[in-house]
Amino acid sequence: MTIQEQYENLEKTVRSYNPSADFARIRAAFEFAQKAHEGQKRKSGEPYIIHPLAVAQIVAEELKLDSESIEAALLHDVIEDTAATHEQISKLFSPTIADLVEGVSKLTRIQYATKEDEQMENLRKMLIAMSKDIRVILIKIADRLHNMRTMEYQSPAKQKQKSLETMEIYAPISHRLGMQRIKWELEDLSLKYLDPIGYDEIVSKLDAKRQEYEDFMRRTQDQIDQRLNDLNIQHIVYGRMKHPYSIYRKMFNQNKSLDEIFDLFAFRVIVENVGDCYNVLGVIHDLYKPILGRFKDYIGTPKPNGYQSLHTTVIGPDGLPFEVQIRTREMHEIAEYGVAAHWKYKQNGQGAGTEGRYEWVRRLLENQEGTDAEEYIHSLKVDMFADEVFVFTPGGDVQNLPAGATPIDFAYAIHSAVGNHMVGAKVNNRIVTFDHVLKNGDIVEILTSKSAKGPSRDWMKIAKSSEARSKIRQWFKKERRDENIANGRAAFEAELKHCGIPMKDVLAPENLPGLLKRVAYGSLDDMYAAIGYGGFTAQKAVNRMQGELSRIAKQHQADKAAMEAALSRENKPEEPAKPAPKKVKSEQGIIVEGLDNCLVKFSKCCTPVPGDAIIGFITRGYGVSVHRCDCPNASPEKQKQPGQEGRWIKVSWGSDTNDSYPTTLEVVCKDRLNLLLDISAALSVTNTFVLGIQSRSTEDQFAIFRLEVRIKNGEQLKSLMNKLNQISGVLRVTRPAG
Repeated sequence: MTIQEQYENLEKTVRSYNPSADFARIRAAFEFAQKAHEGQKRKSGEPYIIHPLAVAQIVAEELKLDSESIEAALLHDVIEDTAATHEQISKLFSPTIADLVEGVSKLTRIQYATKEDEQMENLRKMLIAMSKDIRVILIKIADRLHNMRTMEYQSPAKQKQKSLETMEIYAPISHRLGMQRIKWELEDLSLKYLDPIGYDEIVSKLDAKRQEYEDFMRRTQDQIDQRLNDLNIQHIVYGRMKHPYSIYRKMFNQNKSLDEIFDLFAFRVIVENVGDCYNVLGVIHDLYKPILGRFKDYIGTPKPNGYQSLHTTVIGPDGLPFEVQIRTREMHEIAEYGVAAHWKYKQNGQGAGTEGRYEWVRRLLENQEGTDAEEYIHSLKVDMFADEVFVFTPGGDVQNLPAGATPIDFAYAIHSAVGNHMVGAKVNNRIVTFDHVLKNGDIVEILTSKSAKGPSRDWMKIAKSSEARSKIRQWFKKERRDENIANGRAAFEAELKHCGIPMKDVLAPENLPGLLKRVAYGSLDDMYAAIGYGGFTAQKAVNRMQGELSRIAKQHQADKAAMEAALSRENKPEEPAKPAPKKVKSEQGIIVEGLDNCLVKFSKCCTPVPGDAIIGFITRGYGVSVHRCDCPNASPEKQKQPGQEGRWIKVSWGSDTNDSYPTTLEVVCKDRLNLLLDISAALSVTNTFVLGIQSRSTEDQFAIFRLEVRIKNGEQLKSLMNKLNQISGVLRVTRPAG
């Protein structure tokens, strides 16, 4: 199918459920995306535009979303992967569409200390956007679904990484949003790459017994159909097999083979109203023998994602157990498409509006404040993705908590004050311990006292939900700072001793600022307090500091060697000229004459790149600093200043330079409309990686841009400067120095 045919198919799909959609705007979005992605290819070798088209098709076909969502799906990669900007999308289409596209885009231009930090920030950004407009996550899930469908073109390492992320993040979000069909497909596609042998075994065994299973489902479906027709109950009934991942999880959790799993089948009965749901339940229990304890009423007690249905497991005439789910048409729409079902009748661009039902998104964001990356992602998985238990207050209100929750979780779910003043708990009118695990249907009563001392530190280990742990942390943070600092210091010093690091190394004035930067705290007391109330661990603090201390020690050794080499050259009597010293191995692409394994850094005042004439300066504490020869800080006058003798050293570019080097350009221009757009285009055409852009306008109608970029070599730099000089209104392009 050609690209044009794919686009026409998209229009046809949208027209089938939303004939009043703005097709002119949808076409404009397609044409803009096609032009922006021109020349880009996917790993499969196909033109890149195939991907946004496929994502838009999923958004239309599977989720039936509004015009704005289709446009945003077509444009979802232009901010991340092309020169297009939020401002440009906002002007050409609308601020809402620009926000949707920005929400779907990853934070690609920020460097993170660890992969966990990057994943945390991407998730946090997505959740913030999702709390403003739920369509952000719907488009993101469609994007991930198409990427998983085409995962065979990626490397095995990438396949595993993306599949694990899908299984841990995107499939559970789909579940939480009630989008069961997409959740199942994401799980099956992930399993295919995470355990290909297990996946193939299940699929091949299902294929081998397909005829036998289909015969059983047809017979059962006919029986149910016939009985409901006899009773004049309007209905639709159909059967389905469990999907491969669901079978795999059951085999893994219960250590069973496929032959030992009997409830492979489920039947759905869709009726007109709630009364008929309960009538059909009676009919099913009359037809087949129900299994005790396997009945769930999600109509009376809906799941947090809005899911409603009656579930019962029965044994058929062949002795095979199977599940029957009974629901109305509207319940079925929400069960299949979740939050997306709410857009079915809202097709005039009025997408936002039902997010109030998804306050758990905002709660998730609030509960993660002050946690580090690993804790954030762990809490997210527990709060968002764990199975739930439904328990009741004595007044009959339902509270849903993560599986394994305790009375502590329940108390803090009611209110912080209830948790902080808790002295005991009753479950089903019997006193229980604080670590008692709550079960579905329990009635929980919290006993409180005004004279309660507040939470115990052990509660952090007992609480399952991050909401409870966050509120306990906040209490300790607020009420017990001095105690936290004392406990945190003791834990930190014990961990230092365990690792053989003297405390004086941490407290040394030249080391402390860098160490605090590594742990991201303003002072040692702030770090001790965080360790004391549980927001950070002593082990993580010492691990991060250990790396920084070893780097500092290595630098000191290199500096000492460099100074000794410089002094010995100074004190030696002049000798006859010798052959040029043998060049040693380069560091970061720089050869330092006469020194090996010397730490090298590039000066920020002139940011040299390969091709520049350079000179080195032996610094105190940071190895050799490399300057451009035309840098004012490396001028002959500077080199002759008192105390500088012997510290200037010859350096040169090696043959094994790095992939790229940061440098800065200053562009002075006559201010005009779309100037930034033209500069962005020049950066894109020359394949220049942008670290940052700063701009300011002067009163006399001039604009000054400061571009921080990464450059591979002098040729690329020259090409970029030429391109910038060709832009209308540009007066000069310079490289600042000094």
